[in-house]
Amino acid sequence: MGVVNVTPDSFSDGGNFFTSDAAVAQGEKLAADGADILDIGGESTRPFSEPIPDDEEIRRVIPVIENLAKRLSIPISIDTMKAAVARRAIEAGAAMINDISALRFDPDMAAVAKAFDTPVVLMHMLGDPKTMQKSPSYDDLIFEIRDFLEDAIRRAAGQGISKSKLIIDPGIGF
Repeated sequence: MGVVNVTPDSFSDGGNFFTSDAAVAQGEKLAADGADILDIGGESTRPFSEPIPDDEEIRRVIPVIENLAKRLSIPISIDTMKAAVARRAIEAGAAMINDISALRFDPDMAAVAKAFDTPVVLMHMLGDPKTMQKSPSYDDLIFEIRDFLEDAIRRAAGQGISKSKLIIDPGIGF
């Protein structure tokens, strides 16, 4: 998976692809370099980051997704915790949702995934991006991650998302 962060404050690329043109060029480069999926994000999820409004995230990612969807044949993933952003991204050409909250933060996210029959990445994370690095503590790391992800799978299935559409991400290194 190639990652393109259309943010000024990403931890992985330092805001190098904050303009639509730069982000599209990076997406094309990642595809040419062999990426099987492109993950497009418009809100930084670095530790201690502040959330941005839906309309700002939409403004950042939709032109990039529209352009890349026209130019590339590989699937595009939208990296968002917001249902409104996911809906617009799918309508623009995204083929899957990468939700680092595992459907916990936006009560409408599961409905969007179900309505579009879209695969969803469910990621393990303690807290949220603003708090996830404030004294993270586990009694039994592996079992607690497993339990978190099993709960996420049950929550998604309980909201009508087929288990065959779920992709599990333990969030290691996040």
